[in-house]
Amino acid sequence: MIEWVFVRAGARPVPQPVATPVVWATAFAGALVLVALHNVLVGSDRPGFALAALSLLAALLGVCARFTAAPGTAVLCWLILNGFAVPPAGTLTWAGHRDTAWLVCLCAAALVGTVLARIGQARAAYRRIAAEVVTPSADPDGGAVGH
Repeated sequence: MIEWVFVRAGARPVPQPVATPVVWATAFAGALVLVALHNVLVGSDRPGFALAALSLLAALLGVCARFTAAPGTAVLCWLILNGFAVPPAGTLTWAGHRDTAWLVCLCAAALVGTVLARIGQARAAYRRIAAEVVTPSADPDGGAVGH
């Protein structure tokens, strides 16, 4: 009997990351929503809360993204943060140390999310592969192992 299976039907040790443009589009839309919520609930005079929310968003997006998506994710989140969560709204500014620290924070969050995801995926892949290896429970001579 012939059994039809897809070529990619086998278990992959590590899942494929989401495409970078999809991650960036999600970062852009998510940052807009978070900053809009921040401006309604807190106001634009306290951008620290918006930075924390956007850092969490960058870390969550880093979980499903490639390492190469981290800088773009950080820049998109920073653009929305700088343009709409800091007065005057709608104007991009560069405040030296503050904006550099914000960019570093957002990029670090995206990279930490990616690193943690890769470590978790590698551990899961190792467990799957190690479970497939059969360990002998008896000595080849028929006796129990270790006796």
